Amino acid sequence: MDNNNIIYMDHAATTPVDTDVLAAMMPFFTEYYGNPSAIHSVGSFAKTAVENARETVANVINAQTQEIIFTSGGTESDNAALLGAALSRPKRKHILTTPIEHHAVLNPLHYLEEFGWEVEMLPVSHDGLVNSEDVKNRLRDNTLLVSVMHGNNEVGTLQPIGEIGAACRDAGILFHTDAVQTFGKVPIDVRAMKIDLLSISAHKLYGPKGIGALYVRRGVPLTPHMLGGGQESGRRSGTLNVPGIVGLGKAAELAQQLMPGESKRLNELANCLVEEIESRLQGVHLSGSQMSRVPGNVHLCIEGLEGEPILLALDAAGICASAGSACSAGSTEPSHVLKSMGVSRDLARGAIRITMGRKTTIEDVMKTANVLIQAVTDLRKL
Repeated sequence: MDNNNIIYMDHAATTPVDTDVLAAMMPFFTEYYGNPSAIHSVGSFAKTAVENARETVANVINAQTQEIIFTSGGTESDNAALLGAALSRPKRKHILTTPIEHHAVLNPLHYLEEFGWEVEMLPVSHDGLVNSEDVKNRLRDNTLLVSVMHGNNEVGTLQPIGEIGAACRDAGILFHTDAVQTFGKVPIDVRAMKIDLLSISAHKLYGPKGIGALYVRRGVPLTPHMLGGGQESGRRSGTLNVPGIVGLGKAAELAQQLMPGESKRLNELANCLVEEIESRLQGVHLSGSQMSRVPGNVHLCIEGLEGEPILLALDAAGICASAGSACSAGSTEPSHVLKSMGVSRDLARGAIRITMGRKTTIEDVMKTANVLIQAVTDLRKL
């Protein structure tokens, strides 16, 4: 495979490791390889690097340094937040979430249902938006927490998490948000937004795979989900992945610096792609919120076709895109996200997700539009 000729349009699935991130990580594989729990100088150097990264991640979301726990990624962070909160407050048996969450949230909640918790689904609009008034109206005395993702990994809709957080804080109920798709891409202030628990993953942010973080607001009870040597102040045992943590810290630093200009640029590219396709093709529907969405996310449903042959045509032209969540790739069932938004089964089968990144150019966008339009035109003739 010649990556020089590839147009990568699947940044919501994963991103390439930034060269500056890789450079920051490399010494901690070979030169500064100490265990940060050790008291000698080599271990002390590694510990300093870990704490510097912790401070950087905290700064991006206006958290305190000690409120950041390093994990293996977004899935572990979601599981740690939900299961840890449930074990900490076992008498609170009611949980509110949405049917459009990532399976890293839905599956732990289904697991809790087997042990007596009641999981209630909040309705979402045709744009995939949660109404904060619905959250207020469904809160109970025994509600444990509310979990609503910040930016949807498929259709890109951004939720009003500040309003939801305020409703939860007023009622004394925990609020968790999966921010895997938004950390470093759109502004997040955990203080202003009244967030108690927030999940982060590095590989969506030009960092390495296998590393993430969980923000836990100071004072929030959370039973540890990993038991062992008591690392992370007893909140998550296991030898720390120092190179990965350094990579996450560097990726967070770069993202914070680039965020304002990059968000604007990606939104402009996304708008250009949508306008080009809609002006030349009939029966194309943009999924999710028109105004409030993750920068660079374009999710389309094509009438009368299935997404897979369109994706194969794009791939044959050197363009990498997807039908939705990479974790559900290969499934023959339409997306649970689209189904929950009221999209018909037939239309949902024609789903295409195009997500842009730092190296995406206007030339990439135009080529993608041209290839997609031609592929749809040819397939419809068949």
